[in-house]
Amino acid sequence: MDFNLTEDRQMLADTLGRFLSEQYPIEHRNKVAYEAPFHDPALWDQMVELGVFYALAPESAGGMGGAGFDISVVFEALGQGLCPEPVLAALMASRLLTSAGVEQDDLLTGARRYAVGISEIDAPYELDHIATAATAEGDGYTLSGRKSTVYGGHIADVILVAARHGGGLGLFAVEAHAANVTSYGMMDGGGAAEVMLDNTPAKLVLAEAEVALQDALNAGIVALCAEAVGAMEVTHAITVEYLKQRKQFGVPIGKFQVLQHRAVDMLTEIEQARSITIKAASELGGPEASRTASMAKNLIGRVARLVAEEAIQMHGGIAMTWEYSVSHYAKRLVMLDAQLGDTDYHLSRVMAGYAA
Repeated sequence: MDFNLTEDRQMLADTLGRFLSEQYPIEHRNKVAYEAPFHDPALWDQMVELGVFYALAPESAGGMGGAGFDISVVFEALGQGLCPEPVLAALMASRLLTSAGVEQDDLLTGARRYAVGISEIDAPYELDHIATAATAEGDGYTLSGRKSTVYGGHIADVILVAARHGGGLGLFAVEAHAANVTSYGMMDGGGAAEVMLDNTPAKLVLAEAEVALQDALNAGIVALCAEAVGAMEVTHAITVEYLKQRKQFGVPIGKFQVLQHRAVDMLTEIEQARSITIKAASELGGPEASRTASMAKNLIGRVARLVAEEAIQMHGGIAMTWEYSVSHYAKRLVMLDAQLGDTDYHLSRVMAGYAA
């Protein structure tokens, strides 16, 4: 396998990385990430103009990418910049619309913003336990239930909702203004929403959606893993630079062998995380996609927490201050584990797959 980026992907990585570095510095990020609307609408529009969303969709859907490596390139750059914009929601919505064969030009051009409602309080990860139900009403449908932690739901125009339909799961489009949407900020920055559906009008997008929903979840997991790799890279680089500058007993603490070993161990773990993310990205859309995505998410969750804890310990108290960027990277790395299934959940999926 060739691990080098294609020319187009390298250009995308450089362009997005430069944009985030220049337009979304950590000070600005922290200003917008923790206060409503928990993102920067102007910079969101600029990201649309850069064509970021087109990289997340295949040519058949009007995009110019859509493969696992296209997704990982985008989200690694977002992780490096600690960007709170709800691109994950756009990615998962695009995967679902592509599976349904539905035109998505309004998503790719940013004319309308999409979110995906899958998780519920009693079914945070498992599709089998979804309770939200669809009822036929005339020529359309109504939905009743509650969707929890809908990423991007705080700014969405349209929410794609997974609901019980015809003995299985269907995918429905709900106009956000027709539902009861409660927006809130997340602990690590960015926003989400709780969505209450009470006989809410909906449009059927895909009657049998189980495979499409799992594909969207797999793509989201690959994206989160790539985001974590990007965030860990920056966290490690900041830590190493600090070890070179901070002096104790008249010498940089980076001269102390025990800290050198810990920094190298961090780097080794990050490279393992990168490798499993590459594997998951390469399998996306194939028969091994779910298993490798769970393997990656399990490892990423453990490594991200390790990197966050090591960075804080080697920095000391400064790493816990609001003004220092490592505190925000560490918070994101720890909280990322809870998105789309934590380490324990994905370990159980991997083990169940081997048992089968």
